[in-house]
Amino acid sequence: MSKPFGLSVALTTPFKADGALDLALLADHAAACLKRGADGVTLFGTTGEGASIGAAERAAALDALIGAGVAAGSIVAGVLVNAVDDAIAQARDALRRGAKAILLAPPSYFKGVSDDGVHAWFAAVIDGLGEDARDILLYNIPSVTAVKVSLDVIGRLHGAFPKAISGVKDSGGNWDYTEALTRRYADKLAVLVGDERHLAAAARIGAQGAISGIGNVLPDAVHGLIQGRDNAQLLALVETVLRYPVTPAVKALVAIASGDDRWLTVRPPLVSLAFEARDDLALALRPLLPS
Repeated sequence: MSKPFGLSVALTTPFKADGALDLALLADHAAACLKRGADGVTLFGTTGEGASIGAAERAAALDALIGAGVAAGSIVAGVLVNAVDDAIAQARDALRRGAKAILLAPPSYFKGVSDDGVHAWFAAVIDGLGEDARDILLYNIPSVTAVKVSLDVIGRLHGAFPKAISGVKDSGGNWDYTEALTRRYADKLAVLVGDERHLAAAARIGAQGAISGIGNVLPDAVHGLIQGRDNAQLLALVETVLRYPVTPAVKALVAIASGDDRWLTVRPPLVSLAFEARDDLALALRPLLPS
């Protein structure tokens, strides 16, 4: 990833009324995001309910996108599991299909784990991938995992696996961490910002791009943040989203923007947003949509 990463849309995942993946709608949405200027798409991340999607479904989704003409090399695949063997299997499957990168979150079941434990888990996954190990994006999202990927762990892993670790996605929402990460590693790794509130400021000091949930509806506006341009109206939308569970909120935004309520469906344990919350989001989103 020597060239700028740009915008990868953290795709939200559509489900049919019976709970099955809606592969046709997912492929259409991915293609639409790319047509609107996204540089790539990310499957199975937090916004995409990746922790609720099984192995066979993952393979079907990747095949559906690639079969619909989405270049495999534009797809980042999230891996959000606890068992090392599961992480290896999911990562290897996506990489062998030609995925651009793997977004690898730390295990989240055990709490209070040490830096040594976090390092050991990531190292076991990368070692287990063997010759398949490449383009690993470490994923810092402690609000979900309750595990912080420390700057020291990042440095140790990059030192041990310089050809496998290509970047870090920071969705911690802590500017002090984001700034320190960017200043320390942006000359060595792709620093990607998941919290749009901090994206423009991070871009101005060297961050290379974003894996963004808001990109599902406003890829052009997120591109502006990646270029270091502040956007108060967009950040007001982000603040509105953060008042609610983020994944159902992003799905609601897609439903509002597209006029398609199929996007509102989530898998348990998540629940869809109430009408009042969707109305609140619509008020924040509509001024940003093309007239």
